[in-house]
Amino acid sequence: MFWKTHDPTQFNRQGADIGTQYRSAIFIHSDAQATAARASLAAEDQSGRHAGRVVTEIAPAGEFYPAEEYHQGYYRNNRQAPYCRAVIQPKLKKLGLAD
Repeated sequence: MFWKTHDPTQFNRQGADIGTQYRSAIFIHSDAQATAARASLAAEDQSGRHAGRVVTEIAPAGEFYPAEEYHQGYYRNNRQAPYCRAVIQPKLKKLGLAD
């Protein structure tokens, strides 16, 4: 699912959203996870599904901070918002999860 829900070839952006907070990243907690992440990244990069090179970062997980309350369940609470209709719904449809 990770590789299908975003464009891992865009550095520090996803579509019109730009900045380091939009980078493609896999955060790991162990050497085993790092090994699995590197193998998955290499397989995706060599899959031929992307026009460009996969630039997903693999980095140690830091402290987790939950998003602000107004971001919690954002899609569920704002399905008709322009962002949800233009960005989130197409991703859900691509995954066969759109209602």
